[in-house]
Amino acid sequence: MAATQETRVIGRSTRPTARALVIEGFREIWSRRRLARYLVRADLVKTGANTLFGNIWWILDPLLQMVVYVVLVTVIFNVKTPDYPLFVFAAILPWKWFTASTNDGITSVTSREKIIKQVKFPKIILPFAATLGGVVSFGFGLIPLAGLMILFYSDRISAFLVLLPLIAIVQFAFTLALAVFLAGANVFFRDLANVARHFLRLWFYLSPALYSADRFADIHNPILRTVLELNPWTTLFTSYHNVIYYSTWPNFQGLAVLLVVSLVLLAFSTLFFKRVEPAFAKIL
Repeated sequence: MAATQETRVIGRSTRPTARALVIEGFREIWSRRRLARYLVRADLVKTGANTLFGNIWWILDPLLQMVVYVVLVTVIFNVKTPDYPLFVFAAILPWKWFTASTNDGITSVTSREKIIKQVKFPKIILPFAATLGGVVSFGFGLIPLAGLMILFYSDRISAFLVLLPLIAIVQFAFTLALAVFLAGANVFFRDLANVARHFLRLWFYLSPALYSADRFADIHNPILRTVLELNPWTTLFTSYHNVIYYSTWPNFQGLAVLLVVSLVLLAFSTLFFKRVEPAFAKIL
């Protein structure tokens, strides 16, 4: 009887606490940062080798999307907004980074099934590398943004543009939290990637990307208006539009709140990932 009680006590004492798992996850990301850089470079090389335009597609794709939305809104819906191409592009660019990182993060574990079974390493580095790779691709997307502003909208160039990295940091924290959670969940629910693509498309249209957040005031349903205002991308899109299009300050208060929420979500996502990680090799 005493031996049984002692075994239970030892079992409880050796099980890692939630705090210990979160710290372990953060330490694994930091200690394997070189591996993350290698994975990012490998993915960029693979992407460049498997497509006709390679990484240049990150320059062309947002421009083509911009043209589609400009024709849809200004020509078909006949909505007149000054310098609307720049307004749309200021939203398309960060959204492309978000969707690419999220989709890559979802499949970051399942797509490396063979490596996981053969090599022992912290799996949390995989969604982190996927999100980090999106940052590099986002850098390519800044090239057409600079070209648009220099060639066509030079009057909107201002010192507020230096605040873009601040907004990007908040977006990175939010994206990483989502990618880590979805990467772990996708191991058990393989249809998650397909569902996420449709959800992200709906999320984009419910966010003030093609229109100003001021239009939320026209919504009479208070619950729907509150939900739209609490949308993280309302804060992000508004901040990007302010800095790029309106040449004014971003939503500092909203960004600060979103950063804190993102860090809390990242801690919970890391805890969830570390809890389910031991089962990856058996399920994959």
